[in-house]
Amino acid sequence: MSQLVLAVGLGAIFLSITIVLATVGVLTSERAQVSRSMAALSRMRGPSDMQAELDKSFEERVLDPTRARLLALGRRLTPAGQLAKIAQRLESAGSPTGWDVNRVLSVKVLAAGVGLLLGFTLPLVAGGSPGLVLGASLSGAALGFFAPDLAIYQIAYNRKDQIRKDLPDALDLLTITVEAGLAFDAAVTQVARNTEGPLADEFYRVLQEIQLGLARSQALEQMAERIDLEELNIFVSAVVQADSLGIPIAQVLRVQAKEMRIKRSQRAEEAAKKAPVKILFPLIFCILPSLFVVVLGPSGVRIFHTFF
Repeated sequence: MSQLVLAVGLGAIFLSITIVLATVGVLTSERAQVSRSMAALSRMRGPSDMQAELDKSFEERVLDPTRARLLALGRRLTPAGQLAKIAQRLESAGSPTGWDVNRVLSVKVLAAGVGLLLGFTLPLVAGGSPGLVLGASLSGAALGFFAPDLAIYQIAYNRKDQIRKDLPDALDLLTITVEAGLAFDAAVTQVARNTEGPLADEFYRVLQEIQLGLARSQALEQMAERIDLEELNIFVSAVVQADSLGIPIAQVLRVQAKEMRIKRSQRAEEAAKKAPVKILFPLIFCILPSLFVVVLGPSGVRIFHTFF
């Protein structure tokens, strides 16, 4: 019995030594292969290239390639004619700092991926059917893909509305400064300096373009094309025509300022007349039911206790 135990012990020791040696040999072989691969790579690229790659930041090594892939995918999913529309919307939105067509396309693809993930995960966690999960996934992806376009459109719409509100006061100030003896460019400078908002930014841009050598009429027409506002188009057309025909600019500005004030009053009256129609549905579905509960509730309770 003791000899059997001794033989089993020796066999176990021998097997353990064999496993240890095999493991060490495999690790040594793998390390040697990795070392040979690294040496071959360093010979191909050179030590300076390897060090330069290691010295790059996380943004350069990871974020930039990811943005490039998102941009390539966004360009495949977006028609060629849509790129010009996105650029025009960005111009109408005031060209936000750091945003261009490429960044918008990248954000569209990223938002589509997030929408797809949320649309797939939330119904799945809630125990929805496969059809519901598929529909929610597709809807989330579509919503995420078009959400940046809707955001840019809303920003451009709000900016255009603010310009429409500021234009009459700006024209009044422009008329006063021109009648005081300043030239048109100097008057535009005073308006841009003494006002705030998107209209002042557009006037500053017009002045910069004029200083860079662009004709005044072309700078004003480009401003009108960027904003695409009816009132501003009328003003720019009148100024350009007066400049080409030699009509006194002060008279044209006075007439334009008067028309802008009239249009602002008309818009206010129109909004006041639309208010009863807009408040009708909240009144019917929100206010009146609560009022009926407060007024008729106690009477209903008394009637119920009286007859039942």
